[in-house]
Amino acid sequence: MVDDGGWRVRALRLWLPLGFFLIFALFPFYWMAITSLKSNQELYNPQVMPLIVHHPTLKHYVDLLGETDFLIWTWNTMLVATVSTAISLVFGTMLAYPLARMNFPGSALVSFAVAATYLVPQPLLFIPMAEIIERMGLGNTLTSVMLTYPTLLIPFCAWLLMGYFKSVPRELEDAARIDGASRLQTMFLVFLPLCKPGFISAGIFAFTLAQNEFLYALIFLTDTSVRTVPVGAIAELIRGDVFYWGQLMAAALLGSIPVAIIYSFFVEHYVAGLTAGAVK
Repeated sequence: MVDDGGWRVRALRLWLPLGFFLIFALFPFYWMAITSLKSNQELYNPQVMPLIVHHPTLKHYVDLLGETDFLIWTWNTMLVATVSTAISLVFGTMLAYPLARMNFPGSALVSFAVAATYLVPQPLLFIPMAEIIERMGLGNTLTSVMLTYPTLLIPFCAWLLMGYFKSVPRELEDAARIDGASRLQTMFLVFLPLCKPGFISAGIFAFTLAQNEFLYALIFLTDTSVRTVPVGAIAELIRGDVFYWGQLMAAALLGSIPVAIIYSFFVEHYVAGLTAGAVK
């Protein structure tokens, strides 16, 4: 006989914490959505319930798209994030594979240096970075951030991929080497297919970090036409002590949509790679 009371208790223990964390995670997006849909009269009226939209309007979205260069900022952000992620994955893979699978003098020191490089704060690096970019004549160009973002993303990708590469059984690598595969062929034909979840994870996180990066973009990109979404929204929608909250929240919500789409698209591949296992 089914114990209804025990089932209710177990369901309560499961769904109550799950519901709490779900609300906690989605509340910022809900707040951005309702703020972007409120009129200015409703937005700045302290007597109006802040969590409810009484008279929704799309005026803030129309003003954002019509009065600012938001579409250009979005294109710049996607281009910079895509190129930076591609560069970081290529060099991160080339760095992670020898550190994870090859024994050579100083490998442990290099591994520690990779982790330490990722932990270096950005404010300590932007001054020498700015000087290098200025000497190269790349100021106010998207190339400047495409070259500086990988300095942070490559150590992160390498550190993440090293753990996945170390999980591949050495017998598979030895079999490929016996069959005549080179080190490069072994990396591309054996390790990358087996470590696809790690490769996808590194790419998603690198893309997210590149898209949301603010400090380097604020320093190197001062013209409106080359700004990214984080810098463009802050620079154009905060004027002195005036905050255009409706347009700011609309920009934040629209800027988060590409990342949400990427996560939703790749999550199936990520979970499938985890459940399939490394060895088939």
